Amino acid sequence: MSRKKAVVAEFARYLRTETVGGTVLLAATAVALLWANSPWSPAYFGLRDLHLGPLSVGDWAKDGLLAIFFFVAGLELKRELVVGELSNFKAAVLPIVAAIGGMIVPALVALGIGWGQPGIEKAWAIPVATDIAFALGVLALTASGLPSSLRVFLLSLAVVDDLGAIVVIAILFTAKFNLLAAGAVVVLLALYWFLQHKRITSAWVYVPIALATWWFMHESGIHATIAGVALALLTRVRRDPYEQEAPAVRLEHRLQPWSAGVAVPVFALFAAGVPVGAEALGKLVDDKIAIGVMVGLVVGKVIGIVGASALAVWFKAAVWPSGAGPRDIVAVATLGGVGFTVSLLIADLSLAEPETAKAAVLIASMIASLLAAVLLIRRSRAHGTMSG
Repeated sequence: MSRKKAVVAEFARYLRTETVGGTVLLAATAVALLWANSPWSPAYFGLRDLHLGPLSVGDWAKDGLLAIFFFVAGLELKRELVVGELSNFKAAVLPIVAAIGGMIVPALVALGIGWGQPGIEKAWAIPVATDIAFALGVLALTASGLPSSLRVFLLSLAVVDDLGAIVVIAILFTAKFNLLAAGAVVVLLALYWFLQHKRITSAWVYVPIALATWWFMHESGIHATIAGVALALLTRVRRDPYEQEAPAVRLEHRLQPWSAGVAVPVFALFAAGVPVGAEALGKLVDDKIAIGVMVGLVVGKVIGIVGASALAVWFKAAVWPSGAGPRDIVAVATLGGVGFTVSLLIADLSLAEPETAKAAVLIASMIASLLAAVLLIRRSRAHGTMSG
């Protein structure tokens, strides 16, 4: 391997680490907030709203680049369902039940607080999602002394959570439905599955199919990012005897650095640029939907995840993760309040003027991250004391 290729490979490996992915995402968010609240804010909003072809730059980031993120998340979900932690039903029960509780309770909290407000009929979905990159980044930074089973629990919970959010997006945000375009999507997905079944591996075949699927999904009226999930779930995850890696593992390995290093940060750059001055914060305090989003993420997530987990264990349908207990679940559940990527996307989709709700998502995610960091460090020390 040449020196140049070695450097590129090492950089890609670096981007795959959860702490780096979370750091890049945080940096993009900070740049967006500083830029959007600076004297140069007209340049920021001008770039975000600049049209390149049929979509604006912000929409290309939201509908296009984020499809890569959903494809990678879908690959991880498919792998977990077929050969990973979620392949054994009993082992999968706890994170699945926890994810469902972590979606229902925040949604009910947001709906209850924001009831009667314009846009709440869709905005209740904003606090249902957990950001995989941020949550795992905080866990990696603060929970070195905790059992590895908790990382698997959080990863499985976040993946199932995002799958639920994807279903919500598909149901709530299909503004128009083009039957012909949807038919083209079905044909392309069937072709993709057939080629996977026939063990075709050429990127020259798959890339045009993926791009066409994305385009026709967009034209059908269904949110274009769903194309990423659909293609991922049709990708083969069991390797043949002559293969070193299954296609899903190979694709995830190659695309994860692009997702963590480009797709998600660029989306954050154009989604997180919201006013956070005194006037904007004043609006947030008076906005019931924004308050519902914050309470849903910071409080509702913990109640939903911990409550559903405790009930599942109580009824002997599940067991706590190996080496962990209820207090550890509370610490990890607090990370569920880091909504960020998908929550910002749903805010954009559900509200005509989403800036206040997006500010609420950012503030709630920051509060949840700090609370979780404190709790995880304490639990790490407790486990260190027990092992000592």
